[in-house]
Amino acid sequence: MFRYLLRRLPAALVVLLAASLAIFFLLRLSSGDPAATLAGPDASDETVAAIRGSLGLDEPLFTQYLIWLRGVVTGDLGTSYILHAPIAQLIGESLGNTVLLAAGALLLAVLGGGVLGYLMGTVRNRTVQNVLGALTSLGVAVPTYVTGVLLILVFAVTYRVLPSGGVGPGLSDFEIGVQYLLMPAVALSLPTGATLARFLAASLRHTLDQDFVQTGIAKGLRRRRLMTAHVVPNALPPVTTVLGIQIGQLLGGAIIVETIFAWPGIGQLLLQAVTGRDYLLTQDLLLIAVAVFIVVQIVTDVIDAAIDPRIRLERA
Repeated sequence: MFRYLLRRLPAALVVLLAASLAIFFLLRLSSGDPAATLAGPDASDETVAAIRGSLGLDEPLFTQYLIWLRGVVTGDLGTSYILHAPIAQLIGESLGNTVLLAAGALLLAVLGGGVLGYLMGTVRNRTVQNVLGALTSLGVAVPTYVTGVLLILVFAVTYRVLPSGGVGPGLSDFEIGVQYLLMPAVALSLPTGATLARFLAASLRHTLDQDFVQTGIAKGLRRRRLMTAHVVPNALPPVTTVLGIQIGQLLGGAIIVETIFAWPGIGQLLLQAVTGRDYLLTQDLLLIAVAVFIVVQIVTDVIDAAIDPRIRLERA
C-alpha cells in the first residue's frame, strides 16, 4: 500500500501544478481590476497605478505566478487585498467551521444514504421501491439553496425550533452547537446521500445476481451472514469511489449553504474573495480545494484496495 501511495505522489504533484496554472491564468481573464476596486471609483490613474505597484500587479504575469507559487511552497500565503489580514490566518479561522459542516453533512449522507440504499437494493416490495426511489430522486433533483430556504421557513420562521443561521458556540457547547449545525448539514447532505443510496442499491442488486450468492444460499448460509460477509463488502468498492467524488461536490455545495445560513466558513471567505477581486486569496482557496479533492481520491483508492482483494492483486 505504501508503494502505491508513492506511485500516486508524482501524478498528484503534476495535477496540482496544472491546477495552479489554470487557476492563476484563468482568474486574470475575468473582468475587473483589484487595484481599481481598492482605489475606489473616483481614484485617479496615478493612484490606481501606485496600488498596482504595491500589490505587485505591475509585474509580468509569469513572474507573478512564480512569486505566488514560491509563497505556496514555503507556506507564505501572503496578505488579502480586501480583508487586509494574513491569508493563512483567514483560512485557519474559516477552515474549522467548514470542516465541521462538511463532517456533519458527510455523516448524515453516509448514514441516510446507506440505509436507503440497502433497503432499495434488498427489499422486493414494489411500493417500498417506488417510495424510496421517489425520495432519492427528489434529493438529487432539488438544489441545496431551495432545500436550505425551505428548512429556514419551516423550522426557523414557522415553528422556531432551530436558529436560522450562524455558527453558535460550535462543539464547545454540544447541545446548542448541534442546533446551529443541523439545518445546514441536512441541506448539504441531501444530494450526496441520495446519490450514494442510488449507487449502493444498484451495486447491491448487481452483486445479489452473482453466482457466489446463489452458492452461499445453496450451502445454507443465513441471510444476515451472507449479506454482511459477502454481498455488502463486494458491493462497496464502486460506492466508495462515488463517495470520493461526492465529497468534492459536497465541498463545492458548501459555498451556497454557508451563504444561506450565514455560516462563516471557507465558502463565505471564497465568495468575499471573488466579489472583491482578491486574486491572491481566491487562488489560495481554489488550490486548497484541488489539493483536498486529490487527497480524498487517493484515500478512496486505498479504501477500495482494503475492501476488495481483487484490486490489491491487480496492483501487485
